[in-house]
Amino acid sequence: MDEDLIGRIQANPKFAELVHKKTRLGWQLTIVMLTIYYGFVLLIAFSPSTLGMPLSAGSVTTLGIPLGVLVILSAFVITGIYVRRANTEFDQLNQELVQEVRS
Repeated sequence: MDEDLIGRIQANPKFAELVHKKTRLGWQLTIVMLTIYYGFVLLIAFSPSTLGMPLSAGSVTTLGIPLGVLVILSAFVITGIYVRRANTEFDQLNQELVQEVRS
């Protein structure tokens, strides 16, 4: 890639918009995931009896099992949110940027 093309891409406002949106979404999703994950870890560290509570009287399944599954499922949901935005909004911005730079 030549320096002129790189310069035109970096000077385009759509490039700045794309970088800003991707960065903002990445940080937002990272904060959500870290909050969920470390919230679960802190619950294990400071209140293990909460996670050890049975879901119902006589049940061998504890509260920790569904909460652990929710932590894992939240990672899938967050990944899905990012992929959806990347495949729709970010790809469209990228295509517009490519068309403007080539013209």
